[in-house]
Amino acid sequence: MIKKLFLLISLLILTISCASNSPPSTTTDVCKIFKERYSWYKAAKKTEKRWKIPVYVSMAIIKQESSFIADARPGRTKLLGFIPWKRVTSARGYAQAVDGTWEMYLEDRGGWFVSRNDFEDSVDFVGWYNYKTHKQLGISLTNARALYLAYHEGRGGYKRGSYRTKPWLLSVADKVQRQSDRYKIQYQGCKKRLGKRFIFF
Repeated sequence: MIKKLFLLISLLILTISCASNSPPSTTTDVCKIFKERYSWYKAAKKTEKRWKIPVYVSMAIIKQESSFIADARPGRTKLLGFIPWKRVTSARGYAQAVDGTWEMYLEDRGGWFVSRNDFEDSVDFVGWYNYKTHKQLGISLTNARALYLAYHEGRGGYKRGSYRTKPWLLSVADKVQRQSDRYKIQYQGCKKRLGKRFIFF
């Protein structure tokens, strides 16, 4: 009986863990995302309070970087054209944070058991990085396009204008801005309900 109960509990924990690591059923509507993952709403709000980065900007950047997939990683290069080889970068997790920048974040923020595969840690990283960008480069906290360019290229690359020679990246940054604008409109329509302990959509 005890063994069966232990097995049942283990399966339940595994199911919950897999469900929480899978992307939400929709990624185009921020209200539906937060309804499905209420803990994500609380994490995004906490980030907004700490780093002044609007919820909709952080969510738009994460959507672009990982499509809300917890263990997202860039593809591998091919050796001899067909053998899987090294990955393009060390980026991984919801925020696609690379090793060096993630280590700087950990040194600055501290804390134990912080993971790039954890949404709360990842959205806080996005807020932290973009707030530093705002302070150093003067980019508006609501300018998702410019913040994304600095996020992708690094602040040094942004200052040098490295993105100007990358039409594909400029197109992606425009896409991030449009997504941020859509999320903003959606969020304005549901944030009062989300702010209540019990929400009914």
